[in-house]
Amino acid sequence: MNLIVDAHQDLAWNMLTFGRDYRLSAAQTRLREAEGPVPLRNGNTLLGWEDYQRGQIAIIFSTLFASPLARRFDDWETECYNSPAEAHSRYSRQLFLYRWLVEESPEFFRLLNSRAALENHLQEWNAPLPPGKPGRPVGLVLLMEGGEGVQSEEELSWWWENGLRILGPAWAGTRFCGGTRDPGPLTRAGERLLDAMAEIGFALDISHMDALAALQALERYPGPVLASHSNPQTLMPGTTSNRHLPDEVIDHLLERDGIIGTVFYNAFLQQGWKKGEARLPLERVVEHMDYICQRAGDALHAGIGTDFDGGLGLEDVPQGLDTAADLQKLAGLLAARGYSQPDIANLLGQNWINLLKRSLP
Repeated sequence: MNLIVDAHQDLAWNMLTFGRDYRLSAAQTRLREAEGPVPLRNGNTLLGWEDYQRGQIAIIFSTLFASPLARRFDDWETECYNSPAEAHSRYSRQLFLYRWLVEESPEFFRLLNSRAALENHLQEWNAPLPPGKPGRPVGLVLLMEGGEGVQSEEELSWWWENGLRILGPAWAGTRFCGGTRDPGPLTRAGERLLDAMAEIGFALDISHMDALAALQALERYPGPVLASHSNPQTLMPGTTSNRHLPDEVIDHLLERDGIIGTVFYNAFLQQGWKKGEARLPLERVVEHMDYICQRAGDALHAGIGTDFDGGLGLEDVPQGLDTAADLQKLAGLLAARGYSQPDIANLLGQNWINLLKRSLP
C-alpha cells in the first residue's frame, strides 16, 4: 500500500470538545459514544490509531482550531474565543495538548518539526514492521487554522519554537484577512503577519481565505504555499460560498508549486448536498483531485485534506469510507482513471511529503 498523508484533521478540537482519544480505534470510540450526544453533534468518528495503521496513514497535518464566539456551532462547543487573548489561550492549550500526547504516548504519535525528523519517520514507515510490534507512531505536523491565536507578529517565534510549522490566517474573517463567509482583502496586519511568517520559515495555508485575500497573499508570500483542505469552485456550480477555490486562485497556487488537499465533506463535493441525505459515491473525491491534476497538467499538486472529524463524521462523507483506513480505496479509483502507480503514490502522500521536505527546517 502507498503511504498516505492527510493534510487536515482536527484532532485537538475533538479531544477537548468531546474527550475523544485517538489512541483508540474508531470502533472503540464509536462504542464509547453510542447512545450519547457526541454522534448527534459531530457524527461518528472516522479516526483512530488502529485505523491509521491499517490505512498506512503515516503523517497528519493536525490542527489548532478555535472558532469566533459568534460562529460557534452551539452551546456545547467549548473551543471558542471573543478576543485575540482568548484565541491565544485556546490555541496554545491545543498545542500543548499535542505535546503532551507525543510525550505521554510516543509509541502512538510523534511531532515532525524538522526535515531530519521527517526523514527518520519515513525510513521507519518504509521498513518492514518488526514482529510483535502493533504499528508505528503517526507523525503530526502542527497547523494553525485561523490566525487569531497569534496576538502579534512578534509572537510568531514562540509558536515556531513550540512546534507550529504551518499557519492559515483565516477560518472566518480575521483581523488579518477576509475568510469564509466574510469576504475581504488582506489587511495591513495580515501583510505584517505574512512578512514575519516568511522570515521565520512557516508554510502558508490559504484554505478558508477569501479569494481576494488569497491572491494577494500568493503574490506577497515568498515561502511554501498550500491549500490544506479546499475544493475547486468550478465543480460546485451555483455556489455562493467563498469557501471554495476559484480557478484563478488554483492557477496561482500551481504557479507557486503549491499543493491542494481535497476535502471529503459531501457538501463540498456536490453543490446542494445536505446532512441526512444519501452519501455520495467515493468517485466524487477523485473527480475533485482529477480537476486539479488536469489544470496542472500533472499529478504533482493534488493531495488529501479530508477534514475528518472537523464538524463532520461518517454520515457526512462518501460511501465506501467507514474509517480513515478506507482512504486506500482511492488508489483503485485513480488507477481506473488512468493514473499510473507513481502518480497514485504522489496523490496519496508523496506530494505532501515533498512539500514538507521543502518547508521544514
